Amino acid sequence: MPPTRDKQRVALTGAASFLGQNLVGLLEDDPRFVRIVSLDVTPPATRGDKTVHVECDLTRPQSVELVAETLRAHGVDTLVHLAFLSSPSHTEVYAHELESVGTMHALTGARGAGVTKLVAWSQTMLYGALPTNPNFLTEDHPLSARRSQAYFADKIAAEGEARRFGASGDATVTILRTAPILGPTVRNFLSRYLGARVVPTMMGFDPLVQLVHEVDALAAFKHALLHDAPGTFNITGDGVLPLSTVVKLAGRVAVPLPGPLVSRALGALWLAGAGYAPSSFLDYLRFLCVADNQRARDVLGFAPAYATREAVLDFAAAQHLRDVRLISDLEGAR
Repeated sequence: MPPTRDKQRVALTGAASFLGQNLVGLLEDDPRFVRIVSLDVTPPATRGDKTVHVECDLTRPQSVELVAETLRAHGVDTLVHLAFLSSPSHTEVYAHELESVGTMHALTGARGAGVTKLVAWSQTMLYGALPTNPNFLTEDHPLSARRSQAYFADKIAAEGEARRFGASGDATVTILRTAPILGPTVRNFLSRYLGARVVPTMMGFDPLVQLVHEVDALAAFKHALLHDAPGTFNITGDGVLPLSTVVKLAGRVAVPLPGPLVSRALGALWLAGAGYAPSSFLDYLRFLCVADNQRARDVLGFAPAYATREAVLDFAAAQHLRDVRLISDLEGAR
């Protein structure tokens, strides 16, 4: 395992996001982190005495100097870049400014401040769901998700920026590609998809699904902060499940529909602002997109505590409670 860092001063972009807020809480409770700098438009609810919040909008050009000045002022040597949307957005222009342009702003500022370590979030979905995919995709596999979909294109561009940040050899860059995150508290397109009473699937397809528990996703980021391991790592739960089994374990009813019907319905819902994802995400209801996490074990020294099945079951237990509360609230309103 790589050596452990101590007495760290860490800054986080996207500190008010799900990953950001929960990671701030973890670092607040760990004496090995002596200063936490929150960079976001709103402060994280989990901030404590060690956290300093600086209002920062990475879509603005002025953020470059703000990031540089803030990191220098607090002696930050490590930046955690989490300023990414966890679900596709209807405001694609803003998403591009935040993820693609915002990443350039954040890393330019970090370079100006002399930051020597970067830990950046990416996703295994960027490999793309293709009929030609092997059973397990290693980190060397090309990122082949549909670049016509802004959700993927902006994240692929941002990952390229992160790699270039470390190209000079002056900084350690660790990129964590997480599988789709699921658990009892995370809210994203996947939790909304599985949260519906009736879940549409594609007739004739039942792809294997791989997830990572929200606890493991957070643990991986903290582990990467504590241990210097340059490179890209797939962060996934162990095991895979057929999509039909995932839906069943989630306590939902799968309704297989013809591909064209699902595509039209999903596209119409998305355009109406009621859908959880655009129709390009249908690839993941048909084809395999499963990553190999062996490099994370061997080089980063990180192994997940939860399997894909456990992530689904924890989500299902929490969703059941939400369903019960919703029914109770509806009955109380009568």
